[in-house]
Amino acid sequence: MQDILTKAKQIKLVIFDVDGVLTDGSLFYGDDGQEYKAFNAKDGHGMKMLMASGVEIGIITGRTSDLVKHRMRNLNITHVHQGQLEKLPAFQALLKKLSLTDDQVAYVGDDVVDLPVMLRAGLAITVPGAHELAIKHAHWITTQEAGRGAARDVCELIMKAQGNYEPAMLKYLA
Repeated sequence: MQDILTKAKQIKLVIFDVDGVLTDGSLFYGDDGQEYKAFNAKDGHGMKMLMASGVEIGIITGRTSDLVKHRMRNLNITHVHQGQLEKLPAFQALLKKLSLTDDQVAYVGDDVVDLPVMLRAGLAITVPGAHELAIKHAHWITTQEAGRGAARDVCELIMKAQGNYEPAMLKYLA
């Protein structure tokens, strides 16, 4: 675990996949063809706390959805790359834009399409129930399931490693 905390201490950007990470991977469609997804409020609050601590958040997802655009706007996440069937180019563009190295980035993915980025990121993270290769190549696996607190696990891990967790929690305990 110390190795994970050492890696997490260096993180300046966390990139999340959406389906199977921020959601449980289910896709719901109404009769009108409208797509629905469920996002976890605790994940969202964790992401806001992480950003408040100085860590950037990005999204790289293979699908394109107005729901994702609205949710990320609600969370004030501006680094959103949708429709990325190959995720590595978006990863590289984000690093260039933010002047970061691979070691300063954590990536959270759950499937084989995430592997090219997971293999480059300084901290590769996945969720329980991820594809076996994602699990094999992850540095850390969240304790919470996708769409049910996994992103919060990631945010709190990084905040703890960087010494920002306790101060952030104090305002809720006063």
